[in-house]
Formats: sequence, C-alpha cells, structure tokens
Amino acid sequence: MTNVQYEFKDTLLEYVYVIAGAAVIALGFNLFLLPNQVASGGVSGISTILNGLFGWNAGLVQYAFNIPLFVAGVMILGKNFGMKSLVGTLTLPAIVILTQSWQPVTLNPLLGAIFGGIVVGFGIGLVFKGKASTGGTDLLAQIITKYTGLTLGTSVLLIDGVIALSAALVFDIEKGLYAIIGLYVTTKTIDVIQLGFSQSKMVYIISNQEDELRDTIYAQIDRGVTKVPAIGGYTKKERSMLIVVVYQTEFTRLKQIIQTVDPKAFVIVSDAYEVLGEGFKRA
Repeated sequence: MTNVQYEFKDTLLEYVYVIAGAAVIALGFNLFLLPNQVASGGVSGISTILNGLFGWNAGLVQYAFNIPLFVAGVMILGKNFGMKSLVGTLTLPAIVILTQSWQPVTLNPLLGAIFGGIVVGFGIGLVFKGKASTGGTDLLAQIITKYTGLTLGTSVLLIDGVIALSAALVFDIEKGLYAIIGLYVTTKTIDVIQLGFSQSKMVYIISNQEDELRDTIYAQIDRGVTKVPAIGGYTKKERSMLIVVVYQTEFTRLKQIIQTVDPKAFVIVSDAYEVLGEGFKRA
C-alpha cells in the first residue's frame, strides 16, 4: 500500500472510532443515565436535568448546546477542531433521539450510574482514539481557561461540579451523589480505553549492592536494567538508581531478589502502561 492509501485507511478508521464512540455514548445515556436521572457532567448531564425539569427532549437539548459551543470554540479559541469533531458533535444527539424509545436496562440509580459511567466512558475513549471530541462542555472549559487563567482540569471540574450540584438541587441529594459516581466511573473508564490495563510495573531501586542486584536480575528474570545517575537530596552524594520494567507476574520474584541481595534497598514501584520494545509489546 502507498502512503496515501495508508493515510486514507487511518483517516477512515478514525471516523469509524468517532461514529462508533458517539453511538456507544448515546446508548449509555439512554439506557442507563437518563432513565435514572444521573446527570454525570457535560451537556448530557445538562440535558438530563432539563428533561427532568421540563420534559424537554434530551437529544434536542444536546443539539441546542453542542452546536453553539462548537461554533464558539472555533471563533473564540481560533482553532480548527476539524471535521471529525463536527461529525461527533452532530452524531451523538442524533443517536440519542433515534434510541430514546428504547427500554432502559435498569431503573436502579446506583447501577445506572456505575454501568452508565462505564458505557459512556468506553464511548468517549473511542472518540478520543479517533482524535476528535463530541463537543460539549470540554469546549466551554477551554473558553473559561482562556479568559480566567484557570487550568483546563480545574475548569472541567468546575463545570461538572456545578452540573452535579444542580442535579442535587433539582432532583435530590442522592441523585447528585449518583452523578458524582457516574462521572468518576466515566473518567476511569476513559483512562482504561486510552492506556489499557496496566500489565507491567516500573521499579526504581537505590541500593549499595547495585552491581550484584543488576547481575541477579539479568540472570533470574532476564530483564534489562537501566542505570541512572542520581544525587541524594540530603547527603548531596552521587549514586546510581536502577530502573527495571517487569510484567506483573514477574514482580513478586523481583521483590524477592531485592530483599535477598539488599534488604535495605530503597524501592519505588509504579504502574507502567503501554510498554514498547524488546521483551514487551512492539510499537
């Protein structure tokens, strides 16, 4: 295949991600969130509140907010959000309208918040994989950031917090709490779709037995070790830090090796996502 063909294939796949993601978000909204009045942030949360207050069609409300926000984003922020984002902005409310008569999966608000959050987060993750958005309050958050100096994360939290508080005032306190649960589950699901489940651990080791430790890791786990120069903040002395990436199944063995070679070693462990290279996943 030529470069042009590869680019066309990649672009087509991105549109598939955007449309499929918008469809999944709409189903999560109609089957879990809206029937349980879980207003878990964003324009969908606003449409849930207005639907509960006035009985307004949620899909039309989303159009009424998304299209002006998209236009304002282009005009005020001066960015080219691209055709894919416009497709996402138009597709989501359309599918909400088309599936509004479908029967909800559950009328339990807690289950609706949890599983609605999972489904919506999965859909948003797909849209992000398509390098697009479905419009909505993420554009409003960028506008707020531009004129107030707040960070984008703070702006998003502020908007979603106001929506969750509004849900508590319009419906009841429990519905506001369910909205927070749904929002939390959504953000965590997006992380999983974007990064995948962590299958590896990154281990930082500071040891007085670094050579023996390095050789033992090579021999018993067959993992590479990176040696990084470091300076102690208190002692001001230069020493080395070893960095090792292992699968979770190898982590217990690595801890045993460290404990045996140098029980006094200083060890920091963190999750590692999408490890690429020899011995792990290929790029």
